[in-house]
Amino acid sequence: MKIWLDGGLRDIASARVSVFDHGLTVGDGIFETVKTADGRPFALTRHLDRLTRSARGLGLPDPDHDEIRRACAAVLEANPLPLGRLRITYTGGHGPLGSDRGEHGPTLVVALGETARRPDSTAVITVPWTRNERGALAGLKTTSYAENVVALARAHQHGASEALFANTVGHLCEGTGSNVFVVLDGEIHTPPLASGCLAGITRALTVEWTGARESDLPLHVLERADEVFLTSSLRDVQAVHRVDDRELPGTAGPVTAKAMRIFGERSGADLDP
Repeated sequence: MKIWLDGGLRDIASARVSVFDHGLTVGDGIFETVKTADGRPFALTRHLDRLTRSARGLGLPDPDHDEIRRACAAVLEANPLPLGRLRITYTGGHGPLGSDRGEHGPTLVVALGETARRPDSTAVITVPWTRNERGALAGLKTTSYAENVVALARAHQHGASEALFANTVGHLCEGTGSNVFVVLDGEIHTPPLASGCLAGITRALTVEWTGARESDLPLHVLERADEVFLTSSLRDVQAVHRVDDRELPGTAGPVTAKAMRIFGERSGADLDP
């Protein structure tokens, strides 16, 4: 297995990032997860655009899209996989042990791991912790993921694959690595970006392709929604059959099933929408 590290392909066994890298010491970094099928990435342009927005939000230099495209192509060619998780990581680079940045410049890593097709439906829980919609990192895809690690571990303890957060005003926000949609009276709704949720690539395409509405939703909407589904790069559109102790139909409801079908057709027809 080979990865791209700071300008070239490296064997995993010999690839090294400094123990003083700011991405390790203080979580000063950003990343993207891109779905790949038979060596081809999906929606790479949108992912690179979001990577740049996240970099600017942290005050990092703009990433070089041409270099990252070369890196992705090289990693995909070196590691043929039927279905993959392509991870682009971009950090503040070698720096001091405190929060101040060093002067060595960013670190770029592109790696690929094998993944499997997700189940058609899953279980989720809600957690008592909140997203800060007014925080410095709101809406940025950073490597500061410890909060998500804690929440996801709780989800797994309760037989679920995802944990859902409210924001500080009690509105439904997002999952640890997904966006959430609810169906109310036949209409699809999802929290707006102002809620503090990540501007998910699959979320944006689902809104565009299904006509879903962005709506402020109280967290307890999950207790009465007719259908609930998640979106993410690796889930695509995935139905939810249980929220906490509330059981929903074991198969995708009609609105969710239609959204799944539309997303499958549209994404299959255009790999870089």
